[in-house]
Order: sequence, then C-alpha cells, then structure tokens
Amino acid sequence: MTPPGPPRATETSTTCSTTPIPPPPDGTPRRSRLLVRDATTFEEGTPMAIQRLNHAVLYVSDLARSVAFYTDVLGFRTKVDRGRAAFLQAPGSTNDHDLGLFEVGAGPGPSQAGRTTVGLYHLAWEVDTLAELQRLAATLSEAGALVGATDHSTTKALYAKDPDGIEFEVCWLLPADLLDTVEADQAMALRPLDLEREIARYGPDTKGGIGVSSPVSA
Repeated sequence: MTPPGPPRATETSTTCSTTPIPPPPDGTPRRSRLLVRDATTFEEGTPMAIQRLNHAVLYVSDLARSVAFYTDVLGFRTKVDRGRAAFLQAPGSTNDHDLGLFEVGAGPGPSQAGRTTVGLYHLAWEVDTLAELQRLAATLSEAGALVGATDHSTTKALYAKDPDGIEFEVCWLLPADLLDTVEADQAMALRPLDLEREIARYGPDTKGGIGVSSPVSA
C-alpha cells in the first residue's frame, strides 16, 4: 500500500491566491486572475514582476533531526513547529519564513535528482562576510556536512548536505564595487576555494552582495 503523503500544512502567511472572475456578458470563457499582496492584478499572459525567491520547502524523513541541523548548524530560528511541519527563519532575516520542512517519514528513499531523475540540484544561502563563511566552513565540517568548497571568482561557495543528503550552498558574493577586481576571462572560472587567501584579499568583514543581490543603501 502506498503510504499517505505528508500533511499539507498551511503556511503562516499567504502571498497570493487565485480567484475566479465572473464570465463576461458575451458568454466567452472566464479566466482567472492572480491577486498579489499589493493588490496588483496580473491578467493571463501578462509577465509577473518576480523579485526574488521568497522561501524554500523541503520534504525530510525526520523533522526533529532536520530542525536541529538547520538551527544548530546554520543558525535558523524555528518560527512555527506543527509536529510534522516546521517553518524556519534565517539569521538576520525579517521574512515570515525562509525554509519550510515537511516530514514524510523513513519510507521514501533519498532524492535521485541529477542521478536518475530531474529535480532540484541545491539551494544557495548567502552570508554577509567572508568571516561568516569561514566560521560556517568550520561548523559544517565539524558536523560532517561539508562536501566541497569552490571559488567561482565572483562567488565564494561552500557545498554541504543536510541529514537527508539534500545538498545546499552557502556563499559570499563580491559586492558591485569590487567586481572590477576580477578579470573578464576569469568571471566564470572554477577553482578550489582558499578562504584565507580571499580574506586577505577582500577583508574578513566586507559586506558581500551589495549592488548585486541586495540594493546599494542610499
């Protein structure tokens, strides 16, 4: 017998909903419209102004184990825990939640995405400074979760896996005012990450991503 799926927990805030539009007088088929927080209506076929990824949701085998990993190792805060679903907020975030975890039990096997199926490769969590990236490198290594570290020239990245083997990235991005320190032909180059060298080059407390992933302050 196929085990029942996880409960469809209701998230703590609703960003949008689909509502029907009454059919027009001429009897043509009615369409739906998307109501967004700012009350902007996007008619069918109109591009939506997506700004960023708001949150991710993962299926996990053991909720308590996964919550402990993301809170103890990565510093997330538990905002809501419903027994078989939990919603976590990243350190320093003002978002309602950044990560949702839904427990499915030990029955389902590990994800085969990228091996025998298509699917998600990884999520990438951004840190503010190289000092924080270095601290997390040590923390992830101590937890036995760190699986790699790559210098993408404009992005300094750690790669790790959670208790279910779901891969994620932790990264620091060069701010816009330092992008000219990277030669054009090296912008997409890959090499092993030497954190000590990059900290000596850019400083431990330089704020990353300014003007790239976050706006320049006025």
